[in-house]
Amino acid sequence: MKRYLLLSYGIFAYVVSILTIAYSVGFFGNMLVVRTIDGAALIPMREALVVNVSLIIAFGLQHSGMARRPFKNWLHKRMNPCSERSTYVLAACVAMVIVMVFWQPMGGIVWAVQNQMLSRSIYAIYFGGWALMLYATFLINHFELFGLQQAWTVFRRGHCWGPELKTPGLYRHVRHPIYLGWLLVAWATPIMTATHLVFAACITIYILIGIQLEERDLAAELPDYQQYKRKVPMLLPSWRKRLLQESDS
Repeated sequence: MKRYLLLSYGIFAYVVSILTIAYSVGFFGNMLVVRTIDGAALIPMREALVVNVSLIIAFGLQHSGMARRPFKNWLHKRMNPCSERSTYVLAACVAMVIVMVFWQPMGGIVWAVQNQMLSRSIYAIYFGGWALMLYATFLINHFELFGLQQAWTVFRRGHCWGPELKTPGLYRHVRHPIYLGWLLVAWATPIMTATHLVFAACITIYILIGIQLEERDLAAELPDYQQYKRKVPMLLPSWRKRLLQESDS
């Protein structure tokens, strides 16, 4: 019975994550959904700024805090380790939903692209960011990243596995293509409002901090990660580091 519950839990977390991502595409792109990042301002700008920055901080604390080894060890004592990833995914979805529900539009336009062709190009970059994130998850095992494969492993009476270094495709050119996709989503908008700028700036700061924390843990758990870090750039492809890879191969 327990393995059926764990499988159901994994499926539930996966479905919630897909729905959350789908709504996020509309929310941050100001399209298709009722509530978006650039709605009408309801409270004074200073109050809205405090609320929005607090929401991003809370999201960052959840996203990075639950990914750290001390929290994982604490969690493993209270649930099946194979459910850890599903729990993380579900908590990340809750954190993102809270951001979208309580986000406060601030008004004000920083820039606005009038040219229709350029505007469409920017939207193409926006959707490209989401596509990049999705593609990157499949390169390193999409279903494992979202916890579904672990749930299925428990159901089949198998054992979960530890982390391993995988560098397929894009990961041979940049270490964090998923974060790169997030940056494209955050900044690629034809109309940059004050609200959107706050989000883009805050999420950029979080990503840069989160990468440092994540890579510290990866270097401690994976003996080959330091060499990988030396050869492959963090977010943007580097011709110099590419030459270094080829010279060492």
